[in-house]
Amino acid sequence: MGRPHRIGIVGLGVISRAYLETLTPSPEVEITAVADLDAARAAEAAAALPAARALSVDELVGSDDVDVVLNLTTPGAHAEVCLAAIAHGKDVYTEKPLAATLEDAQRIITAARGAGVRVGCAPDTVLGTGIQTARAVIDAGEIGMPVAAMAIMATPGHERWHPNPDFYYLPGGGPLLDMGPYYVSALVQLLGPVVSVIGASSRLRSERVIATGHRAGTPIPVEVDTHVTGILTHASGALSTLTTSFDAVATTAPPIEIHGTDASLTAPDPNTFAGDVTLRRLGADDWQLIEPRGGYRDSARGIGLLDMIRTPERADGRASGAMGLHVLDVMTGLLRSAASGTRIDTSSTVDRPAPVPYS
Repeated sequence: MGRPHRIGIVGLGVISRAYLETLTPSPEVEITAVADLDAARAAEAAAALPAARALSVDELVGSDDVDVVLNLTTPGAHAEVCLAAIAHGKDVYTEKPLAATLEDAQRIITAARGAGVRVGCAPDTVLGTGIQTARAVIDAGEIGMPVAAMAIMATPGHERWHPNPDFYYLPGGGPLLDMGPYYVSALVQLLGPVVSVIGASSRLRSERVIATGHRAGTPIPVEVDTHVTGILTHASGALSTLTTSFDAVATTAPPIEIHGTDASLTAPDPNTFAGDVTLRRLGADDWQLIEPRGGYRDSARGIGLLDMIRTPERADGRASGAMGLHVLDVMTGLLRSAASGTRIDTSSTVDRPAPVPYS
Protein backbone atom coordinates (compact mmCIF):
# COMPACT_ATOMS: atom_id res chain seq x y z
CA MET A 1 0.00 0.00 0.00
CA GLY A 2 2.96 2.32 0.55
CA ARG A 3 3.29 5.14 3.04
CA PRO A 4 0.00 6.38 4.54
CA HIS A 5 -1.23 9.78 3.39
CA ARG A 6 -0.34 12.29 6.08
CA ILE A 7 -3.33 14.38 7.17
CA GLY A 8 -3.35 17.75 8.90
CA ILE A 9 -6.68 18.78 10.39
CA VAL A 10 -7.65 22.45 10.73
CA GLY A 11 -10.68 22.96 12.98
CA LEU A 12 -11.42 20.64 15.89
CA GLY A 13 -15.06 21.35 16.60
CA VAL A 14 -17.90 18.85 16.94
CA ILE A 15 -17.70 17.54 13.37
CA SER A 16 -14.02 16.59 13.78
CA ARG A 17 -15.03 13.72 16.08
CA ALA A 18 -16.98 12.05 13.29
CA TYR A 19 -14.03 12.34 10.91
CA LEU A 20 -11.60 11.01 13.50
CA GLU A 21 -13.76 7.92 14.05
CA THR A 22 -13.33 7.09 10.36
CA LEU A 23 -9.75 8.20 9.80
CA THR A 24 -7.98 7.13 12.98
CA PRO A 25 -8.40 3.36 12.41
CA SER A 26 -7.58 3.54 8.69
CA PRO A 27 -4.15 2.26 7.63
CA GLU A 28 -4.42 4.48 4.53
CA VAL A 29 -3.90 7.70 6.48
CA GLU A 30 -1.94 9.06 9.41
CA ILE A 31 -2.94 12.24 11.22
CA THR A 32 0.29 14.14 11.71
CA ALA A 33 -0.87 17.64 12.68
CA VAL A 34 -3.87 19.49 14.11
CA ALA A 35 -4.69 23.18 14.44
CA ASP A 36 -7.49 25.18 15.97
CA LEU A 37 -8.11 28.78 17.03
CA ASP A 38 -8.35 27.33 20.54
CA ALA A 39 -4.77 26.21 21.20
CA ALA A 40 -5.82 24.16 24.23
CA ARG A 41 -8.30 22.20 22.13
CA ALA A 42 -5.59 21.52 19.55
CA ALA A 43 -3.19 20.33 22.24
CA GLU A 44 -5.85 18.03 23.69
CA ALA A 45 -6.57 16.53 20.26
CA ALA A 46 -2.88 16.04 19.51
CA ALA A 47 -2.35 14.25 22.80
CA ALA A 48 -4.93 11.66 21.74
CA LEU A 49 -3.30 11.03 18.34
CA PRO A 50 0.03 9.17 18.42
CA ALA A 51 1.66 10.91 15.43
CA ALA A 52 0.07 14.37 15.67
CA ARG A 53 1.55 17.71 16.68
CA ALA A 54 -0.49 20.75 17.68
CA LEU A 55 0.47 23.58 15.33
CA SER A 56 -0.77 26.97 14.22
CA VAL A 57 -2.71 27.03 10.94
CA ASP A 58 0.23 28.64 9.14
CA GLU A 59 2.62 26.01 10.50
CA LEU A 60 0.28 23.17 9.54
CA VAL A 61 -0.34 24.18 5.92
CA GLY A 62 3.40 24.66 5.44
CA SER A 63 4.48 21.49 7.23
CA ASP A 64 6.58 18.94 5.32
CA ASP A 65 4.80 16.06 7.06
CA VAL A 66 1.30 17.02 5.83
CA ASP A 67 0.14 15.77 2.42
CA VAL A 68 -3.56 16.61 2.69
CA VAL A 69 -5.22 19.40 4.69
CA LEU A 70 -8.61 18.45 6.10
CA ASN A 71 -10.46 21.75 6.50
CA LEU A 72 -13.15 21.52 9.20
CA THR A 73 -13.44 25.23 9.93
CA THR A 74 -16.69 27.21 9.74
CA PRO A 75 -17.83 28.19 6.20
CA GLY A 76 -16.49 31.75 6.40
CA ALA A 77 -12.95 30.40 6.84
CA HIS A 78 -13.07 27.66 4.19
CA ALA A 79 -11.58 29.73 1.38
CA GLU A 80 -8.75 31.22 3.45
CA VAL A 81 -7.59 27.84 4.75
CA CYS A 82 -8.01 26.04 1.40
CA LEU A 83 -6.10 28.72 -0.50
CA ALA A 84 -3.27 28.73 2.04
CA ALA A 85 -2.95 24.95 1.81
CA ILE A 86 -3.02 25.01 -2.00
CA ALA A 87 -0.32 27.71 -2.03
CA HIS A 88 1.90 25.24 -0.17
CA GLY A 89 1.19 22.45 -2.66
CA LYS A 90 -1.18 20.50 -0.44
CA ASP A 91 -4.25 18.55 -1.50
CA VAL A 92 -7.36 19.75 0.35
CA TYR A 93 -10.55 18.14 1.55
CA THR A 94 -13.04 20.57 3.09
CA GLU A 95 -16.34 20.45 4.88
CA LYS A 96 -19.31 21.84 2.98
CA PRO A 97 -19.98 24.26 1.48
CA LEU A 98 -16.81 24.64 -0.57
CA ALA A 99 -16.77 28.35 0.38
CA ALA A 100 -19.13 30.99 1.71
CA THR A 101 -19.40 32.64 -1.72
CA LEU A 102 -19.33 31.33 -5.27
CA GLU A 103 -16.47 33.71 -6.11
CA ASP A 104 -14.31 32.24 -3.33
CA ALA A 105 -15.18 28.70 -4.43
CA GLN A 106 -14.10 29.53 -7.98
CA ARG A 107 -10.82 30.93 -6.62
CA ILE A 108 -10.17 27.65 -4.81
CA ILE A 109 -10.73 25.53 -7.91
CA THR A 110 -8.67 27.84 -10.12
CA ALA A 111 -5.80 27.88 -7.63
CA ALA A 112 -5.86 24.10 -7.27
CA ARG A 113 -5.72 23.59 -11.02
CA GLY A 114 -2.82 26.00 -11.28
CA ALA A 115 -0.93 24.27 -8.48
CA GLY A 116 -1.70 20.76 -9.73
CA VAL A 117 -3.32 19.69 -6.45
CA ARG A 118 -6.68 18.12 -5.71
CA VAL A 119 -9.69 19.49 -3.87
CA GLY A 120 -12.36 17.33 -2.28
CA CYS A 121 -15.54 18.61 -0.68
CA ALA A 122 -18.20 17.20 1.60
CA PRO A 123 -20.82 15.91 1.72
CA ASP A 124 -19.65 12.35 1.26
CA THR A 125 -22.90 10.95 2.61
CA VAL A 126 -23.97 10.49 -1.02
CA LEU A 127 -21.31 7.78 -1.34
CA GLY A 128 -23.13 5.55 1.15
CA THR A 129 -25.57 2.77 0.35
CA GLY A 130 -28.69 4.97 0.50
CA ILE A 131 -28.12 7.40 -2.37
CA GLN A 132 -25.91 4.99 -4.32
CA THR A 133 -28.62 2.30 -4.27
CA ALA A 134 -31.19 4.84 -5.50
CA ARG A 135 -28.76 5.82 -8.25
CA ALA A 136 -28.24 2.18 -9.23
CA VAL A 137 -32.01 1.77 -9.67
CA ILE A 138 -32.22 4.87 -11.86
CA ASP A 139 -29.14 3.93 -13.90
CA ALA A 140 -30.61 0.47 -14.51
CA GLY A 141 -33.63 2.13 -16.15
CA GLU A 142 -36.10 0.79 -13.60
CA ILE A 143 -38.02 4.05 -13.25
CA GLY A 144 -38.02 4.70 -16.98
CA MET A 145 -37.17 8.23 -18.05
CA PRO A 146 -36.59 10.40 -14.95
CA VAL A 147 -39.08 13.27 -15.02
CA ALA A 148 -38.95 15.01 -11.66
CA ALA A 149 -37.75 14.89 -8.08
CA MET A 150 -38.84 16.45 -4.81
CA ALA A 151 -36.50 17.06 -1.88
CA ILE A 152 -37.37 18.58 1.47
CA MET A 153 -35.54 19.43 4.69
CA ALA A 154 -37.78 21.04 7.32
CA THR A 155 -36.72 21.77 10.92
CA PRO A 156 -37.44 24.49 13.51
CA GLY A 157 -33.80 25.65 13.54
CA HIS A 158 -30.45 24.61 14.99
CA GLU A 159 -30.56 27.00 17.95
CA ARG A 160 -32.81 24.47 19.67
CA TRP A 161 -29.94 21.98 20.09
CA HIS A 162 -26.63 23.64 19.15
CA PRO A 163 -24.84 25.53 21.99
CA ASN A 164 -23.14 27.93 19.53
CA PRO A 165 -25.47 28.23 16.52
CA ASP A 166 -24.50 31.79 15.52
CA PHE A 167 -22.83 30.89 12.21
CA TYR A 168 -25.97 29.09 10.98
CA TYR A 169 -27.66 32.51 10.76
CA LEU A 170 -24.79 34.52 9.28
CA PRO A 171 -23.75 34.85 5.62
CA GLY A 172 -22.64 31.43 4.44
CA GLY A 173 -25.25 29.81 6.67
CA GLY A 174 -29.02 29.42 6.59
CA PRO A 175 -30.93 26.23 5.81
CA LEU A 176 -29.91 26.19 2.15
CA LEU A 177 -26.15 26.63 2.48
CA ASP A 178 -26.03 24.53 5.67
CA MET A 179 -28.25 21.57 4.74
CA GLY A 180 -28.78 22.12 1.03
CA PRO A 181 -25.41 20.58 0.04
CA TYR A 182 -26.67 17.15 1.10
CA TYR A 183 -29.83 17.43 -0.98
CA VAL A 184 -28.36 19.16 -4.03
CA SER A 185 -25.39 16.77 -4.10
CA ALA A 186 -27.84 13.85 -3.99
CA LEU A 187 -29.98 15.31 -6.77
CA VAL A 188 -26.92 15.82 -8.98
CA GLN A 189 -25.74 12.27 -8.22
CA LEU A 190 -29.18 10.93 -9.17
CA LEU A 191 -30.20 13.17 -12.09
CA GLY A 192 -27.07 14.94 -13.27
CA PRO A 193 -25.98 18.59 -13.35
CA VAL A 194 -28.31 21.58 -13.13
CA VAL A 195 -28.51 24.24 -15.84
CA SER A 196 -30.89 26.79 -14.27
CA VAL A 197 -32.81 27.56 -11.09
CA ILE A 198 -35.80 29.56 -9.90
CA GLY A 199 -35.95 30.41 -6.19
CA ALA A 200 -38.07 32.06 -3.52
CA SER A 201 -37.20 32.67 0.13
CA SER A 202 -38.30 34.34 3.36
CA ARG A 203 -37.00 35.38 6.77
CA LEU A 204 -39.56 35.45 9.57
CA ARG A 205 -37.41 36.68 12.45
CA SER A 206 -34.51 39.08 12.84
CA GLU A 207 -33.14 37.19 15.85
CA ARG A 208 -33.34 33.79 17.49
CA VAL A 209 -32.69 32.60 21.04
CA ILE A 210 -30.25 29.85 21.98
CA ALA A 211 -32.13 27.11 23.84
CA THR A 212 -29.36 24.96 25.27
CA GLY A 213 -25.88 25.03 26.78
CA HIS A 214 -24.05 27.73 28.69
CA ARG A 215 -25.48 30.47 26.42
CA ALA A 216 -29.12 29.41 26.80
CA GLY A 217 -31.38 32.46 26.59
CA THR A 218 -28.91 34.48 24.50
CA PRO A 219 -30.41 36.17 21.42
CA ILE A 220 -28.46 35.92 18.15
CA PRO A 221 -28.99 37.92 14.95
CA VAL A 222 -30.48 36.37 11.82
CA GLU A 223 -28.82 37.77 8.68
CA VAL A 224 -29.93 35.15 6.14
CA ASP A 225 -33.22 33.83 4.79
CA THR A 226 -34.48 30.88 6.81
CA HIS A 227 -36.93 29.30 4.35
CA VAL A 228 -35.74 28.71 0.79
CA THR A 229 -37.54 26.84 -1.95
CA GLY A 230 -36.94 26.50 -5.66
CA ILE A 231 -37.00 24.55 -8.89
CA LEU A 232 -33.87 23.08 -10.43
CA THR A 233 -33.79 22.30 -14.15
CA HIS A 234 -31.32 19.49 -14.86
CA ALA A 235 -29.42 19.21 -18.14
CA SER A 236 -31.39 15.99 -18.73
CA GLY A 237 -34.65 17.96 -18.68
CA ALA A 238 -35.76 16.58 -15.31
CA LEU A 239 -37.13 19.11 -12.80
CA SER A 240 -36.35 18.99 -9.08
CA THR A 241 -38.28 20.91 -6.42
CA LEU A 242 -36.18 21.69 -3.35
CA THR A 243 -37.30 23.09 0.02
CA THR A 244 -34.98 23.82 2.96
CA SER A 245 -36.37 25.43 6.08
CA PHE A 246 -35.47 26.47 9.61
CA ASP A 247 -39.06 27.70 10.04
CA ALA A 248 -40.98 24.40 10.06
CA VAL A 249 -41.85 22.09 12.93
CA ALA A 250 -41.72 18.77 11.05
CA THR A 251 -42.64 17.00 7.82
CA THR A 252 -43.94 13.56 6.84
CA ALA A 253 -42.58 13.85 3.29
CA PRO A 254 -39.74 11.52 2.25
CA PRO A 255 -36.43 13.37 2.11
CA ILE A 256 -36.19 12.68 -1.63
CA GLU A 257 -38.64 11.28 -4.17
CA ILE A 258 -37.76 10.67 -7.82
CA HIS A 259 -40.49 10.15 -10.40
CA GLY A 260 -40.05 8.46 -13.76
CA THR A 261 -42.28 7.33 -16.57
CA ASP A 262 -42.35 3.74 -15.25
CA ALA A 263 -41.96 4.04 -11.47
CA SER A 264 -41.44 6.32 -8.50
CA LEU A 265 -38.53 5.96 -6.09
CA THR A 266 -37.86 7.20 -2.56
CA ALA A 267 -34.35 7.82 -1.24
CA PRO A 268 -33.31 8.20 2.41
CA ASP A 269 -32.06 11.29 4.24
CA PRO A 270 -28.95 12.40 2.30
CA ASN A 271 -27.46 13.61 5.59
CA THR A 272 -27.01 9.91 6.42
CA PHE A 273 -25.03 7.20 4.67
CA ALA A 274 -27.64 4.45 4.60
CA GLY A 275 -31.41 4.04 4.85
CA ASP A 276 -34.27 2.48 2.95
CA VAL A 277 -34.80 2.90 -0.78
CA THR A 278 -38.29 2.00 -2.01
CA LEU A 279 -39.73 1.62 -5.50
CA ARG A 280 -43.32 1.65 -6.72
CA ARG A 281 -43.77 0.50 -10.28
CA LEU A 282 -46.55 1.70 -12.55
CA GLY A 283 -49.62 -0.44 -11.81
CA ALA A 284 -48.26 -1.85 -8.53
CA ASP A 285 -50.34 -1.67 -5.36
CA ASP A 286 -47.51 -0.92 -2.95
CA TRP A 287 -43.90 0.12 -2.52
CA GLN A 288 -41.07 -2.42 -2.84
CA LEU A 289 -38.04 -2.26 -0.55
CA ILE A 290 -34.83 -2.33 -2.60
CA GLU A 291 -31.87 -4.21 -1.18
CA PRO A 292 -28.57 -2.29 -1.23
CA ARG A 293 -26.94 -2.30 -4.66
CA GLY A 294 -24.22 0.32 -4.38
CA GLY A 295 -22.22 2.46 -2.00
CA TYR A 296 -19.67 2.08 0.75
CA ARG A 297 -21.16 -0.10 3.49
CA ASP A 298 -20.95 1.05 7.12
CA SER A 299 -19.42 4.32 5.96
CA ALA A 300 -19.22 7.59 7.88
CA ARG A 301 -17.82 11.10 7.49
CA GLY A 302 -14.34 10.95 6.08
CA ILE A 303 -15.06 8.28 3.47
CA GLY A 304 -14.94 11.04 0.82
CA LEU A 305 -11.36 11.87 1.81
CA LEU A 306 -10.42 8.17 1.70
CA ASP A 307 -12.13 7.89 -1.69
CA MET A 308 -10.05 10.85 -2.92
CA ILE A 309 -6.72 9.36 -1.87
CA ARG A 310 -7.70 5.99 -3.38
CA THR A 311 -8.37 7.66 -6.72
CA PRO A 312 -5.46 7.55 -9.22
CA GLU A 313 -3.15 10.50 -8.65
CA ARG A 314 -4.31 13.87 -9.98
CA ALA A 315 -7.81 12.55 -10.74
CA ASP A 316 -10.77 13.85 -8.75
CA GLY A 317 -12.38 11.73 -6.10
CA ARG A 318 -16.13 11.24 -6.17
CA ALA A 319 -16.70 13.95 -3.52
CA SER A 320 -14.79 16.46 -5.60
CA GLY A 321 -14.19 20.16 -5.48
CA ALA A 322 -15.84 20.39 -8.90
CA MET A 323 -18.98 18.87 -7.42
CA GLY A 324 -18.75 21.25 -4.46
CA LEU A 325 -18.44 24.21 -6.82
CA HIS A 326 -21.46 23.15 -8.88
CA VAL A 327 -23.57 22.52 -5.79
CA LEU A 328 -22.67 25.96 -4.41
CA ASP A 329 -23.42 27.47 -7.83
CA VAL A 330 -26.92 25.94 -7.68
CA MET A 331 -27.55 27.14 -4.14
CA THR A 332 -26.28 30.68 -4.58
CA GLY A 333 -28.24 30.82 -7.83
CA LEU A 334 -31.41 29.97 -5.90
CA LEU A 335 -30.70 32.80 -3.46
CA ARG A 336 -29.98 35.26 -6.29
CA SER A 337 -33.15 34.18 -8.05
CA ALA A 338 -35.16 34.67 -4.86
CA ALA A 339 -33.76 38.18 -4.47
CA SER A 340 -34.26 39.19 -8.10
CA GLY A 341 -37.38 37.26 -9.05
CA THR A 342 -35.69 35.92 -12.20
CA ARG A 343 -34.48 32.58 -13.51
CA ILE A 344 -30.73 32.12 -13.02
CA ASP A 345 -28.53 30.01 -15.28
CA THR A 346 -25.74 28.13 -13.56
CA SER A 347 -22.20 29.13 -14.49
CA SER A 348 -20.71 25.69 -13.91
CA THR A 349 -21.36 22.06 -14.68
CA VAL A 350 -19.98 18.75 -13.45
CA ASP A 351 -19.95 15.16 -14.63
CA ARG A 352 -21.76 12.65 -12.46
CA PRO A 353 -18.96 10.82 -10.66
CA ALA A 354 -18.51 7.11 -11.19
CA PRO A 355 -20.99 5.10 -9.13
CA VAL A 356 -19.68 3.43 -5.98
CA PRO A 357 -19.84 -0.37 -6.24
CA TYR A 358 -21.47 -2.11 -3.29
CA SER A 359 -18.48 -2.73 -1.04
